[in-house]
Amino acid sequence: MPWKDGYTISDEKGLRDDELDWPEKHRCAVMVVVDFSVHSGPDGIGPDDVWRRCGDLGAREGTTRLFELFENYGLRATFAVPGIMAEMYPERVKEMVRRGHEVAAHGYRHEDVTTLTLEEENRRVGLTTEILSDVCGKRPVGWYFLPRQGDRYPGVPLSSKSIDFLIDAEYEYLGNGMADDLPHYWVTDFASKRNILTLPYYYHFDDLYFLMFPAQGTATGLENPMSLYRNWTNELEASYRRGRQFTIVVHPYLIALGGHLEILENILIQIRNLPLVWNPTGNECAQYWKSRYPASSFLKLKESIWKDYPGSLS
Repeated sequence: MPWKDGYTISDEKGLRDDELDWPEKHRCAVMVVVDFSVHSGPDGIGPDDVWRRCGDLGAREGTTRLFELFENYGLRATFAVPGIMAEMYPERVKEMVRRGHEVAAHGYRHEDVTTLTLEEENRRVGLTTEILSDVCGKRPVGWYFLPRQGDRYPGVPLSSKSIDFLIDAEYEYLGNGMADDLPHYWVTDFASKRNILTLPYYYHFDDLYFLMFPAQGTATGLENPMSLYRNWTNELEASYRRGRQFTIVVHPYLIALGGHLEILENILIQIRNLPLVWNPTGNECAQYWKSRYPASSFLKLKESIWKDYPGSLS
């Protein structure tokens, strides 16, 4: 299908199952993303959000349990870390790096960037990059715009310049896009093909929508851990059969409690029991994809049928 400028983010030319190659003949890719944030509103995380809403328990005890679980099954995760959380828990973030996980940026306060001026949004991109670089000892290369628990929809509102700011700051990838179940290119300028690689995300596999009093309309009942586990299991089986990519998103303050942790362990066991499953970090996935399917040759943009030009539908 043709490119629809301002309507979609890709050229809609996806890869068929038989066209897809993963490194070293792996069958499929499975990423685990840990959202190292806490429940907050549009203004983002503040001290009260951490101390009053079990955020501190998740940041300390929750991450310890996740570290142990990942180590037990030989899996690596990508931790999406807001700058303010790195300031509050620098030793936790340093341990993520020491254990071989990736630390990606997740805004300064996990705020709704549409509440900021463009100047302030851009300043916070630089501030977050600086904080994570100082704490981790190396610069983050990935950026996430993951939803908050009170958001009305999972797409996460972005400003007109959000993606351009990331490209200007030389980020290698955006961690969550819903336009494909594979990595794809988010194009910000049609003429120059200015883009950033975007990794797949889908809210059906994000524990935020199933655990700890989900908002009405996002789930039913008090919480739905078994519905989440069923989604994970079904998608893992389908992704493995077809050879696609599957991404789990969890939050330490939600998933690392009792029975919640057991469903995560169960899906990790299933992942480990399947042969030829590739478990990359976000950066590893992005680097492979850009090498194997570079935008210069893979991204084929065409004039949009939604624009006025000779022969268009309008």
